[in-house]
Amino acid sequence: MPTSLFSTLSAYRDLVVNLSARELKGRYSGTVLGFFWSILNPLFMAIIYMVFLRLLIGRGVPTEDILIGVFAWQYTGQAVFGGQNCISGNANLVKKVSFPRVLLPMSFTAGNLIHFLLTLGVQLVLLTGILLWKGSMLSMWVVLLPLLVAYHSLFNLALTFLVSTSHVYFRDTNHIVSIAMSAWFFMTPVMYNLSFIDRFMERAPWAWNLYLLNPMAGIVTAYRALQIPESTFPWSWPMVVGLALPIPLLIISYRLFQRYQKYFSDLV
Repeated sequence: MPTSLFSTLSAYRDLVVNLSARELKGRYSGTVLGFFWSILNPLFMAIIYMVFLRLLIGRGVPTEDILIGVFAWQYTGQAVFGGQNCISGNANLVKKVSFPRVLLPMSFTAGNLIHFLLTLGVQLVLLTGILLWKGSMLSMWVVLLPLLVAYHSLFNLALTFLVSTSHVYFRDTNHIVSIAMSAWFFMTPVMYNLSFIDRFMERAPWAWNLYLLNPMAGIVTAYRALQIPESTFPWSWPMVVGLALPIPLLIISYRLFQRYQKYFSDLV
């Protein structure tokens, strides 16, 4: 699978670049603030949840943890919600132009990656300011951040393959995804860190292990471990298994996409 996927990408790289550029240009077309909405949305979410956690629960989560969690989650959220339409939203191309359909989710993911890298730069500036204000600085492990972003992107590509294929065949997919993403959000340490909930898991270790099998739990925690010097990554077996799940998911989702893509032009 990886060989055919990357060979297709190499052979049609110019088309991928053009499709990615079109996706980026159209994302905030006609808006006043444009790209700044990508920064304002997660910032507003972070502020709201910081206040919510302090008022309702009385226990604060560090600002830097929430900031990192929100930006990482937004990257996957955009991949899932936007990825649903990367086939059905390009009906003219699918019906009239002959090209590998796999390029559509790949170009969407590439455009989403470029967008995330821009927002990540802003996040790093904000994070550096917060840490300096607290008398600290970025972790030396931040140099490994590109590897984590690449791995996170492969996970997002796998999700885009799944939701784009499903949306062509089942138009109720957007409603199902909306519900699933809401549940997934609260089951992922986005607005809190693992230490915030570990005390709730002491009486049910099986629930804790099940929770850590969530790939996004490992990805978000890894972002924090690479950027915050006081943050650590829990190398337990469920966390490692959960962090490894994107690889088989990418293989399975790619094969499903290739199997059903021949009927796309008849259904979009």
